Amino acid sequence: MRHEYLLALHVSGSATPATGWAPQFITVEAGGRLRAACALYLKAHSYGEYVFDWSWADAYQRNGLHYYPKLLGAVPFTPVPGARLLASDDASRELLLRALLQHAKDQKLSSAHLLFVDDGDRAACERAGWMLREGVQFHWTQDETSPCADFAGLLARLQRDKRKKILQERRRVADAGVVFSVHEGAQIDDALWDYFYRCYELTYAAHHSTPYLTREFFARMASTMAANWLMFVARQDGEAIAASLIAIDPVRKTAWGRYWGSTVYVPCLHFEACYYQPLAWCLERGYQRFEGGAQGEHKMARGLLPVRTSSAHWLRDPRFASAVADFLAAEGAGIGQYVDELRDRNPYRDAVD
Repeated sequence: MRHEYLLALHVSGSATPATGWAPQFITVEAGGRLRAACALYLKAHSYGEYVFDWSWADAYQRNGLHYYPKLLGAVPFTPVPGARLLASDDASRELLLRALLQHAKDQKLSSAHLLFVDDGDRAACERAGWMLREGVQFHWTQDETSPCADFAGLLARLQRDKRKKILQERRRVADAGVVFSVHEGAQIDDALWDYFYRCYELTYAAHHSTPYLTREFFARMASTMAANWLMFVARQDGEAIAASLIAIDPVRKTAWGRYWGSTVYVPCLHFEACYYQPLAWCLERGYQRFEGGAQGEHKMARGLLPVRTSSAHWLRDPRFASAVADFLAAEGAGIGQYVDELRDRNPYRDAVD
């Protein structure tokens, strides 16, 4: 939610009206002071959101109604939980939410959505009668009562089969002659950014898609938010073959897995670049949290545990709102069961084996 981050998305051509993201920010002022603000977008589609509502849009279309444009409160292309209703206090947050809803009604929009909200936003939306939707991500969080000192300590806490699998995967990468270099902030020069972007494009191409973010976005990150980026570069025989990019917050001691790609295929290289190297770095630097991004049960086997995420939704048409509410109730029950099942598969052992 940093201004520099959002601005880079806009001026780089990544999140603009031309790509279906028209910024429509709302602010609340009182006594000449800014009390609350919300980054909103008028969306012409549902790409780049990671909370999927395509079936809702399809239902609208089949009934001769327009679902788009819709109003979205989210960070474009960034499934990171946090505050979306930025407010100095609860009263300002609720006033901002009312202003947001009135804005959607005034423009006769089909709906309004706040994605990956924190507990404060969730509570405000629930009080206002918005529908709530839950999802699941996978995060590693340092044990506050008995913290791991290093990656070896983390491995020691995993169940034997998980520990063995990770060691085998790391050995396959090492046996292939792959070594990693770590680059923080200003150490990521233009040549590294260029190589990373090539990898980033190849990842999208492998999924028959095109990148959301332009090279200019990362150029602005290098100049305005350099201290918030960490890059791992894999090399084989001295040549770069893969790169992963991690966002970091040195103050909150939190890291977020973001993007990766490779120019040479090496078995298990993805796990090493995107999980093991970042986790080892987090432990070495005293970081308390590593968020692995959207989806992916395979992350549990790498020490990340399921965490519920929340979004809030308002639909103007009462008939569709009722149908979606029923859908969310059923989906929510399924999510609860899913999380319970995941927790039963906890990769950490309860006692020394």
